[in-house]
Amino acid sequence: MGSGIFFLLFVAGIVVYGLGISAGWPVLSLERRRAMARSWFGYNRRILAVTCDLREEVEGLERIPDGPMVILCKHQSTWETVVLQVLLPPSVVVLKESLLWIPVFGWALRATGQIGIDRGKGVEALHRMREQGVRQLGQGVSVLIFPEGTRSAPGQPGRYNPGGVALAMEAGAPILPVAHNAGSFWPRRVFLKKPGVIRVRIGEPIPTAGLARSERKRLQALVEQTIEGMVRELESVG
Repeated sequence: MGSGIFFLLFVAGIVVYGLGISAGWPVLSLERRRAMARSWFGYNRRILAVTCDLREEVEGLERIPDGPMVILCKHQSTWETVVLQVLLPPSVVVLKESLLWIPVFGWALRATGQIGIDRGKGVEALHRMREQGVRQLGQGVSVLIFPEGTRSAPGQPGRYNPGGVALAMEAGAPILPVAHNAGSFWPRRVFLKKPGVIRVRIGEPIPTAGLARSERKRLQALVEQTIEGMVRELESVG
């Protein structure tokens, strides 16, 4: 029953916040529209706790560096796409371009300057993401990327795409690895949510400034090993 109530409140939140952000597009500053979106993440967090008794504990907040960064996060659940951003520094997210065409929700994504890419366009999509990502980082805004692209089940890591590492290296921005075990409580393609505490771990930032292109594969492997290592540790203790 709690999951059903959450769903109704979640949809209502999309409508209210989405219409509010979209209506404010012509008159509100980008910063204000993004603040409204951040409030929506906080709303989702609250209703998830009240209706499903699902909360989170975050470890490593003191590791977050000053200034813009590329946040690379594990992708197991819907949770990290509708709650996580309120727990981290303000950021824009790289997402499927098709989401931008959804009425109300997509309007709000456009109004807040999220980065939409068409994965079917391959290299062209990668170039577009890097171009927009470098611009955002240059303006002091962090970029959140789920490098696996699609959600993976607990214990089954997906393939890590290299775009996030390439973006960070081009911009000289640090990479912040983030892991969690949300898939154990809100699995992919599952409506019911289990009560409990989602554990989020923020790893040590990985510097990229001054690194040569030849370091990209090593850095990509380091990112994957760091995130997956943290995930295994979180899942091993429940």
